[in-house]
Amino acid sequence: MLLIMLVPVLLAIAAIIRLDSPGPIVFRQHRVGRAGRMFNFYKFRTMFDGNDPSEHRGYYAQLVRGEAPRVNGSYKLALDRRVTRAGRLLRRYSLDEFPQLLNVLKGEMSLVGPRPPLPYEVDWYGPRELRRLQVTPGLTGLWQVSGRGTLNFQEMIELDLAYINRWSLLLDLRILLRTPWAVVTAKGAH
Repeated sequence: MLLIMLVPVLLAIAAIIRLDSPGPIVFRQHRVGRAGRMFNFYKFRTMFDGNDPSEHRGYYAQLVRGEAPRVNGSYKLALDRRVTRAGRLLRRYSLDEFPQLLNVLKGEMSLVGPRPPLPYEVDWYGPRELRRLQVTPGLTGLWQVSGRGTLNFQEMIELDLAYINRWSLLLDLRILLRTPWAVVTAKGAH
């Protein structure tokens, strides 16, 4: 029902992406879900088509080791040249996330849970971090409503594990209610 209500917004976003840069409108990427199962993760494309992920891989390795620099208050790649003009806007307000509602419909994701990592991110996980994969990943979660990119890797892991340990329908409802404010304020988003 939410997807049907969002059709005008989704069409407008698709037009903006198409006008901004060549390439597909929806980006598909392999992510790791519950119990380590791989799935196709959908997002509106916010980067130039055919970009090189090596810079992100290097930064993520630094992030896991606790060596990543904080730039402009966030633990994210600063001025990532791979991101399009439209992509910057879509990311800032999490508009690129709407296609993940398809992942929710397919049962690969839930509305609330830890973010699904990339396979190379999981390669750097230890036993503690692997606990994130015990639950179905979500569109939003405790980490997202508690600061997103302003938090370092270990703080993200702490929040994801706290969510897993304290899970309840009431906690999910609280996170869902806090999500619009986190999106509107764009704290920790790039």
